[in-house]
Amino acid sequence: MKARIHITLKSGVLDPQGKAIQQALTGLGFDAVEDVRQGKYIEVELSESDAEAARTKVSDMCEKLLANTVIENYDIEIVD
Repeated sequence: MKARIHITLKSGVLDPQGKAIQQALTGLGFDAVEDVRQGKYIEVELSESDAEAARTKVSDMCEKLLANTVIENYDIEIVD
């Protein structure tokens, strides 16, 4: 079983990398870009057969290590 984890900054948290990407895109002629927020994507392979148990374990991983829950949100997708 595979878990796909998307981690993004919470709204209201400054995103200097996103701002740098936005400025670079504007410099390349992509003038329609109004804002960019960047994040992280992590895949975890699990030896778990129950999707709900896998989600619980991955959520625990996010809470303890993968995401800084003070400033980041995470979304988990479990794939067979």
